[in-house]
Amino acid sequence: MNLDNLSTFLGYIFSFDENHPLLFTQFYFWAFFALVMAVFCIVKNKLLLRNTFLFFASLFFYYKTCGLFVLLLLFATTTGFFVGKGIAGTTSKRKKKFYLFIGVFTTLFTLAYFKYAYFFTDVYNSLVSSNFKIINYLALWTNELSGTSSFDITKILLPVGISFYTFQVISYIVDIYRQKVVPVKNILDFGFYVSFFPQLVAGPIVRADKFIPQLYKPYHLSRRQWGIALFWILNGLAKKIILSDYLATNFIDRVFDNPLLFTGFENLMALFAYSLQVYADFSGYTDIAIGVAMLMGFYLPTNFNSPYKATNPGAFWKRWHISLSSWLKDYLYIPLGGNRKGKVCTEINRMLTMLLGGLWHGASWNFVIWGGLNGCGMLVYQGWKNITKLPRVLLTGGCLVVSLVVYQLTGWAFFSLATVWMSVIFIGTAIDCIFSAIFREKKLPLVNRAWSILLTFVFISFTRLFFRSGSNLDPYEANQTAWNTAKNMVHQIGGHWNLEQIPSIIAAYRNVFLLFLAGMIIHWLPNKFKRWYRLNFAMLPIWVQAIAVVLTVFVIYQFMSADLQPFIYFQF
Repeated sequence: MNLDNLSTFLGYIFSFDENHPLLFTQFYFWAFFALVMAVFCIVKNKLLLRNTFLFFASLFFYYKTCGLFVLLLLFATTTGFFVGKGIAGTTSKRKKKFYLFIGVFTTLFTLAYFKYAYFFTDVYNSLVSSNFKIINYLALWTNELSGTSSFDITKILLPVGISFYTFQVISYIVDIYRQKVVPVKNILDFGFYVSFFPQLVAGPIVRADKFIPQLYKPYHLSRRQWGIALFWILNGLAKKIILSDYLATNFIDRVFDNPLLFTGFENLMALFAYSLQVYADFSGYTDIAIGVAMLMGFYLPTNFNSPYKATNPGAFWKRWHISLSSWLKDYLYIPLGGNRKGKVCTEINRMLTMLLGGLWHGASWNFVIWGGLNGCGMLVYQGWKNITKLPRVLLTGGCLVVSLVVYQLTGWAFFSLATVWMSVIFIGTAIDCIFSAIFREKKLPLVNRAWSILLTFVFISFTRLFFRSGSNLDPYEANQTAWNTAKNMVHQIGGHWNLEQIPSIIAAYRNVFLLFLAGMIIHWLPNKFKRWYRLNFAMLPIWVQAIAVVLTVFVIYQFMSADLQPFIYFQF
């Protein structure tokens, strides 16, 4: 290799290409990880050197993923480190609160500027009938200092993963204030905690009290832990590429892009399939992150626990994106008052938490609506479980009559869906009431559980009309597009169905529907069985695991599309 070729190669390695970020599904990431592990094996027993190396490796990873926004990550790291030292270094409560305010305000302001500038500007313009335009002041100042026009001052780009590492910094600062953790003495160690590359850009959100103690533990990886890590990586890749990407490119994206071109049945199936897609995508990323981190001797928190086994919306959020749900509970819901100030205040706090949780996912009203719908589901369930069986029948029957009458008067598709939904709930509630009246001592827990799981899955899937519709768009255009997509899908699903078309549709998309069915069956398998085959894989001989890797990669390759799909949660 001559000097020119070497220079070109190094330039490619150390340059940022926004069209080719480091993704877990690309060969380049695994080449990067192989190099990291090669050096890691040399420095693994020298804790400061190990942590420092992984810190700089993580910065390089973020640079290759997000370019100069690595400077923003360094700013968040520096702010969190020195604010934490300030809180711990004083005995004055007033100064502690001052440092706490500075730290939380700075990190939240940075997040708000980059993520919510369009949203807040749009709200302001709507309220006062103004036409205020967004200006990227950082780009403007950079252009003025450099005397160039290299950066676009009319657009604010969203740094990948900013919501995740911002919440990690806030949890560190608040936990020091609450005296739950001791501040990290070395900024390199703290930088490693904030920027650890497996979970940096899409979570899970790692708490300081759980991760920082691991910085000072000697490296250890048992034979079984190696097997478990390998299993998680393969499992995550299969979820992402076989389930998520295949379903998206071959069915879901087509329907969501043009819902009026597809039948009500196709729209409904796309909605259900999207629930599996977004789960396979996000939990697949988490599985890979957990496996990669485990190979380096670090343990990330569980972020999913079979969420579609939940029997109600509240239980769903204890199983879905657990690191975010627990973060919102500890740093938002409880500080707001939690359940300590009476029933009404409890429900208000719960709804505010869900609304802000929705806004965390994206800077547009469709995410706020999505969070609000989940909050409403939780409130309705809290009231529902306190009602006895006969009043439940009367209540659902009344709602059914109202929705049917309104539909007959207006013909609106939404009330057609409401009529079908209330009919299903009314019939199930009536059967349960009659069965309990006849067989007072006999119960059917499995049937009741399956029924509750099905209703919860359908409810969660329909809330995702707003989650999916504008999630992959710029905030400026997300609101209108999300509303139109949701409206059109409701129109199709709630409109007239030609039942004779369904068999031909199933035949046309048989591979998609079979894959969806297989994914849901695997998801609903008992946890004990999943743990059994995970542990058995971990204890297989190395040569058998090697064969399993080759076969898995071969199968995954058959499902890969020409254009790899980015992880959905990168945009949050």
